[in-house]
Amino acid sequence: MPSETSTESFDVVLIGAGIMSATLGTLINQLEPTWSIGLFENLDQAGQESSSPWNNAGTGHSALCELNYAPAAADGSVDPAKAIGINEQFQISRQFFSWAVENKRAADNSFINALPHMSFVIGEDHSKYLKARYEALKPNALFEDMEFTTELDTINQWAPLVAQGRDASQTVAASRVVAGTDVDFGRLTSDLTNSLSAAGASVNYGHKVQNLKRSGAGWELTVKDKASGAVKNVKAKFVFVGAGGGALPLLQKSGIDEIKGFGGFPVSGQFLRCTDESVIDQHNAKVYGQASVGAPPMSVPHLDTRFVDGKRSLMFGPYAGFSMNFLKSTGQLDLPLSLRAHNIIPMLAVGKDNLDLTTYLIKEVLKSRAKKDEALAEYFPAADGSQWELITAGQRVQVIKKDAKKGGVLQFGTEVITSSDGTISGLLGASPGASTATPIMIGLLSRCFPKQFAGWESKLKDVIPSYGQKLNENPALYAEVKAATDKALGL
Repeated sequence: MPSETSTESFDVVLIGAGIMSATLGTLINQLEPTWSIGLFENLDQAGQESSSPWNNAGTGHSALCELNYAPAAADGSVDPAKAIGINEQFQISRQFFSWAVENKRAADNSFINALPHMSFVIGEDHSKYLKARYEALKPNALFEDMEFTTELDTINQWAPLVAQGRDASQTVAASRVVAGTDVDFGRLTSDLTNSLSAAGASVNYGHKVQNLKRSGAGWELTVKDKASGAVKNVKAKFVFVGAGGGALPLLQKSGIDEIKGFGGFPVSGQFLRCTDESVIDQHNAKVYGQASVGAPPMSVPHLDTRFVDGKRSLMFGPYAGFSMNFLKSTGQLDLPLSLRAHNIIPMLAVGKDNLDLTTYLIKEVLKSRAKKDEALAEYFPAADGSQWELITAGQRVQVIKKDAKKGGVLQFGTEVITSSDGTISGLLGASPGASTATPIMIGLLSRCFPKQFAGWESKLKDVIPSYGQKLNENPALYAEVKAATDKALGL
């Protein structure tokens, strides 16, 4: 029989043990070490959904190779502003990683590895675009090491699998930054969560948050221990909903006005993972291409070296799909149960205005294994499909939000939802996600704790030495920060 309902109280409750909660909890523990923290995770380990390297579509987004962060305008020009912004954010995350290693918040620096980031395109028009992108980014301090080539021999030196067996008459182009990284966010999330527990936080795995409601100036959560069936009432002054795709239903249950008009569109994915060590050993880069027409940014094809628990691997994909669950561990009723009177119109409007996305997803769902192998061959011409296994990647829930003109829009990227009183906040969306967790969580702290935040800034500078400054506008500071983080992270 389940035990009687018990009550626990915390200053801060974190829902979900992903990289967002782990980062926020670590920052709060550093800024206010006397605050009590409770973390509740539905699964039996940290970092098992979108933070897992097998589920995460991009590991170490810094806009060095991801073309969707610097699209071409109608006249062919490229505005570097968004790519610079993403890279600035990743530099903040890098400094947080370094601090975590130096202060034993991470077990060691094995979660991050040096790895070149490369963009590769096929065809005359795409080659012209990539050159324009290179010329727009190269003059900036954050991208000054970028190289560009249209020579197949040079591409063969950078990434042999991409060049070998390719038709020499094909027009191709590539850009590269050698000083990229690969981040195993699952490993880092586990490290940060373990250090939170060691610092006194109450970390609870196998605990599902079933409901949450206002209670005085704070919140009361109903939490079920899945193993024993016991139910806890958990009181919190502040709640962060870092539950990935599960954040939308929980924010809806909270009843806050700020979630009204928001919906979610789930997109699943698959990867091909190489099983032949001799092939894996020939590739040492993240090679990103151009997304198909109508494809969401998370579906940008990439031939991707990754280090998972210290072991080198090679993946290609993702191949997008559709299922109605918001997390890998939940069910097909997630999408219909998320429908509300306030988000039906935005969701219908998005469906009407994004028929190309619908068409793309249908084609992806119907794509045979042979067609998947053909897509691989565009980036690895000599690929042997028998040396690759198909794996299921994570679930992404694209943000749909109300729009005065269109009724609703599909929003790519991340969206932080915060109540007017700052007592609850949650994160919706996907890419670049994990790679920019640190600046996203610092922004959340400034919104939710405005009175305390001014007093925290000196402590934040201990964690983020460049806090408050733009590295792209200060090349000397960037060089200093990069050298320090390279040393701490073993890069």
